[in-house]
Amino acid sequence: MKTLGSYVRKHWASYTMAVTFMLIAIALDMMFPKVTKKIVNDVLVGQNYDLFPFLLGIIIVIGVGRSVFGYFREYTFDKNCITIGTEMRKDLFDHIQGLSLDYFDDASTGELMARVKDDIDKIYQLVGMAAMMGMEVVINAVLILYFMFRINAVLTLLPLTFMAICGATAIIMEKKLDKVYDDISEENALLTTIAEENLAGVRTVKAFAREDYEIKKFFEHNKKYHDLNMQEAKVLIRFYPVFQLAGTLLPVACAVLGGISVINGHMDLGDLAAYIIYARNCTWPMEELGWITNEISSAFASMKKVKKIYEEHSTLSVCPEPKHVEEVKGEVEFDHVSLTLGDKEILSDISFSLQKGKTLGIMGQTGSGKSTIVNLLQRFYDPTEGTIRLDGNELKEMDLDQVRGATSVVMQDVFLFSDTIEENIRMGRREEMTMDTIVDAAKKAKASEFIEKLDEQYKTVIGERGVGLSGGQKQRISIARAISKDAPILVLDDSTSALDMETEAEIQKTLDEIKSTTRIIVAHRISAVRNADEIIYLKDGRIAERGTHEQLLRKKGLYYDTYIAQYGALEEMEVSA
Repeated sequence: MKTLGSYVRKHWASYTMAVTFMLIAIALDMMFPKVTKKIVNDVLVGQNYDLFPFLLGIIIVIGVGRSVFGYFREYTFDKNCITIGTEMRKDLFDHIQGLSLDYFDDASTGELMARVKDDIDKIYQLVGMAAMMGMEVVINAVLILYFMFRINAVLTLLPLTFMAICGATAIIMEKKLDKVYDDISEENALLTTIAEENLAGVRTVKAFAREDYEIKKFFEHNKKYHDLNMQEAKVLIRFYPVFQLAGTLLPVACAVLGGISVINGHMDLGDLAAYIIYARNCTWPMEELGWITNEISSAFASMKKVKKIYEEHSTLSVCPEPKHVEEVKGEVEFDHVSLTLGDKEILSDISFSLQKGKTLGIMGQTGSGKSTIVNLLQRFYDPTEGTIRLDGNELKEMDLDQVRGATSVVMQDVFLFSDTIEENIRMGRREEMTMDTIVDAAKKAKASEFIEKLDEQYKTVIGERGVGLSGGQKQRISIARAISKDAPILVLDDSTSALDMETEAEIQKTLDEIKSTTRIIVAHRISAVRNADEIIYLKDGRIAERGTHEQLLRKKGLYYDTYIAQYGALEEMEVSA
């Protein structure tokens, strides 16, 4: 994780300008009491009225200059913090995208959304408004105390005492807020997760009439979030009066004690006027100290959460000099591959070899490890034992982008983006793909028929995750997306489960005609794998049976039982075989 300092150093020139504007504005603030002193002593007491227009002009110049430089100071600080926030959010998103799939198996979407959005917002304020106010408070306080000390050293012990009390109060408040903000950040992530899940699964909620239950669950967490924010408010309400009281009492006390000093001859009237103005300028830093403490506590709580994500790293092994082959042919080999995630063994001793243009069928019960083979081939995980090779090259030693670019996958859980149908198909080769390629892929996937009936056809914007399309339509768009990528390896992970038998048969016939592509078909239906060059049947993460369709039927084992369960009896051609 980059430090906040590294982001600030990157924009050092802009920050230097912002600090310069701030220093000029503060210098003008420090000049105003001195001009006031001259007006009181020379004009009002000394009756030198000719000097008044000149001094009045200086006050006007100070006021205008203070406004102009104050504007540029605030604009520059805001511009810097917004820019840094954008960079921090991009870097965090890049880091999350670089994590291996096993991290996302446990991480919730809502939590990640809260970290990328809300927590980054709080952190970048630390290098914007909070930083600007913090520096201004410190510089103002030091300069004001210096000038007050020069006027009356003994009397300056009073504002110094007030500031010490406010500083101690700010430290105590920060410690109490730290735990509260930590809990608020956690509950915010949980609340976001619940809202995201319910909105994404609203059809399931309504189908099972769970509205009341989900509303109650959301209410409980919303109530907890409310209570935590009330805790924050109670802490602030408890300590803020200290800052406000100090800001109110200090000018009055300075005026009274300063007046006594004037009467006793220790100060003149001009010094008293300047001293009171300095005292009034001393109050706002004390009042702002509470707000700054609040912002710092919130930002540090968010930094802890973001840091936890940066502490996560991809479990994929890194090759110092990854191999990039000129052309991937599509030959796949699993050599005694096993995978264990946590304490659970997912796959054990998987071996098969698939030549270019050949087809491998993978069957098995739910949870037997079928989709895990696909994940290993795309290198979402690295095997704990064994070796995976692509064209004879070990997968771990190859360029990761090339490995994933060599495979077109139709996922079991179809995901379509809230975009046009064209863009959803185009995403495999977004830059170079032509419209003719998109249309041709849609025809091969038997998707062109329903797409061309839509008002906007391929320009039709589909809803989030494909809302508005049937399961079969989403699968056909997903198949078209994979075909249009034209990768040497095509993986169909239970990709026709929502299709009718006729449409599935047509798509399978189309895919069989693509001779140059190596195919891996993961399915529950016999019809999807029966024409494969080899079929492996998984059970409990191991290969229980393997062979062609006819060979497996003759074994009368698990594959045979599946066939009987789906078709009821062997067809004559199967029996003769």
